[in-house]
Amino acid sequence: MLAAELAGVAYNKASHRRELRKKLANRSEASIEFKHANISAALLEAGFPYISGYKPRSNYQALLVDVLADRLDKDRTITDLAASDVERPIVVPDVDDILAVLTARPEAKEQPGSLRIAEPSPNRIHLTTNYLEREARNRSLGAAGETFVLNYETARLISLGQERLASQIEHTAKIRGDSAGFDIMSFDVSGKELLIEVKTTKYGSETPFYVSSNEVAVSNREAERYQVYRLFDFRQTPRLYTLPGAIEVSCLLSPRTYLASPR
Repeated sequence: MLAAELAGVAYNKASHRRELRKKLANRSEASIEFKHANISAALLEAGFPYISGYKPRSNYQALLVDVLADRLDKDRTITDLAASDVERPIVVPDVDDILAVLTARPEAKEQPGSLRIAEPSPNRIHLTTNYLEREARNRSLGAAGETFVLNYETARLISLGQERLASQIEHTAKIRGDSAGFDIMSFDVSGKELLIEVKTTKYGSETPFYVSSNEVAVSNREAERYQVYRLFDFRQTPRLYTLPGAIEVSCLLSPRTYLASPR
């Protein structure tokens, strides 16, 4: 199913579960769904895309990690599909009602990279590539996400009767580059400026995103005006949730890279 999703091929989850039940004695469809959710959590921890319909659930068995690691090591097809998918150029998807894409943020969870497993084990899935990090560097995806949010903000303000404010929205990243620490300057209904940082993924809502030290610093300094707009499932059915205020307050931050120089 994941290979089909990465390749953009339609598939049927329910049909797949029914076929699995024939091979698994005394397993309900619910238990099979739960195991798929465990697989999602293990893949996400390894920096690999997961099936967006199966929300990651931790507390998985150590054996699951071993089996997945072996499968990913031997199956070059799915890793090749992931490599192609994270770097594939993308266009802004069409939606019937752009204001309807807004949804609630995911429930708070444990810090990425520290998902619990049910049994202690020294084994983890160690991939030579962090596919989610590569997707985050996809400039086409980032640009498409910013365009989508520009359209969303324009529609939002117009729906509130604020056509004048809608005409003043600024694509800051295009004008000032990354140094601004946010991508778009918009407004709330009272005319107060909103500083919007857009983070876009083709994958599910639980997919973590990457922030720069500059974005964190600006969000701290401008906490009353700052918003992260997280776009997910951006391939065909984009959805959006927002995280207002300082990033270190609204998110669990896990350090990944450091700037180093000899001393």
